[in-house]
Amino acid sequence: MDGQTSAPRSDLPQDRVDRPLAAFAWDYAEGEDIPPHSHDRAQLLYATAGIMRVTTDAARFTVPPARALWLPAGLPHAVAVPSGLAMRALFLRADAARRAGPERPAVLSVSPLLRELILAACAEPLEWDEQGRGGHLAALILEEIARAPTLPLSVPQPRDPRLLRLVAALAADPASPLTLEDWAAETGASPRTLRRLFQAETGLGFARWRQALRMAEAAALLANGVPPARAAASVGYASAPAFGAAFRAAFGTTPGRAGEGRRPSPDLTPPRA
Repeated sequence: MDGQTSAPRSDLPQDRVDRPLAAFAWDYAEGEDIPPHSHDRAQLLYATAGIMRVTTDAARFTVPPARALWLPAGLPHAVAVPSGLAMRALFLRADAARRAGPERPAVLSVSPLLRELILAACAEPLEWDEQGRGGHLAALILEEIARAPTLPLSVPQPRDPRLLRLVAALAADPASPLTLEDWAAETGASPRTLRRLFQAETGLGFARWRQALRMAEAAALLANGVPPARAAASVGYASAPAFGAAFRAAFGTTPGRAGEGRRPSPDLTPPRA
């Protein structure tokens, strides 16, 4: 479970060590993005500082501190690091992954206990003692992952190259006021074509997709300690009441409560119907 001294690759020893789980620690500089790759084992990606933006073929995930991203084995993904990142990751052997994690990618709430367990795992040697401290840590980590609430901090990812250019631009600037007609001129496709593609490839219309992106980004900013007014402006809301109403509709809580104490909480779980 040791920290690393070289940049991450798809052939890390954590993918091969004969232990239920192995930890990986690495600090990334601003803009040091990780290109698409995959691993033989499932991963729990957690950052002690910075916001991760992870993209798979099917979805885009925004993951702030106090949250973690579960990725099944073999799933190609890329990680964007816009402002630096202190990553602490766990690699889970197939039997441990079946016991602890969901079948699909998911953002999980990280309890204070799970956070400390992840950090403790990073201090253990790669081939930790299965009958000693390492074994006890691993057993408790698997239990905590299994009970962690899932959070709606993802948006569907399209496949069409024109839509990919559009969603990448919006992810870089969620506050962009450009309409679908404006984006049609930028992408070389008609508004009607873009509208049809959005619905077909994401299951959402353009307005709903952009709203989901803005709410995911706002939730990440709030969890990272950004004040509600600044988070609202960052995702395109000039009106605090309008932002508060949209946030409550998405998550069932207020922006102020979501950012309280920068602590992990199931508060961002959508309200039940």
